[in-house]
Amino acid sequence: MAKLDSSLRNMILSLLFISMGMSAALGFVYNMTKEPIEAANKAKEVNAVKDVLPPFNNDPTTEVKTIDNLVFYPATMDGKPIGCAVKTYTEKGYSGRFDLMVGFQPDGKINNIVVLEQKETPGLGTKMKEPKFKDQFNLMDIGSLQNKELKVKKDGGTVDAISAATISSRAFCDGVQKAYNLYMKNFAPGSPAVSDTTMTKGDKQ
Repeated sequence: MAKLDSSLRNMILSLLFISMGMSAALGFVYNMTKEPIEAANKAKEVNAVKDVLPPFNNDPTTEVKTIDNLVFYPATMDGKPIGCAVKTYTEKGYSGRFDLMVGFQPDGKINNIVVLEQKETPGLGTKMKEPKFKDQFNLMDIGSLQNKELKVKKDGGTVDAISAATISSRAFCDGVQKAYNLYMKNFAPGSPAVSDTTMTKGDKQ
């Protein structure tokens, strides 16, 4: 009986040491890969900002602002605003959340859109990355649409949905709409936030 207890004790201790060793190894691998992964994701976002906006010569990443979980990158050319890139998202995708980078011109027209992360169905929802779908948004003025709402044609809107992927198409519109609404409220010329900032600067002079 004593021999059995000793063997059981040794087995438990062995399993404990193995578990501790594996945990330490996993922690080491995580710490080694964490920074490179974060750096790669950051570089991807910076490149997306360049892709969705006209040429600029400031560094939007140093002027970044986060509003309601959306990230805004204001861009200027020689100090003059030329637009803003917005990292937006939707939770309404067929496979859940996906992230977009939407570039707006100063007047709110869409300049370009880049898909950052998505897990939609291959060959269906993933077609949101293709020019045939996403480029139809370029130069679109959401403010001129009925009720200022972006919708697929099936819902009475103007957007051509991806064939057999209406849910993904609707979700794409949802993410862009979020970005548009907050951009117009906080960054577009004449918006309440910009007007308040201008008045505050004037009061200080």
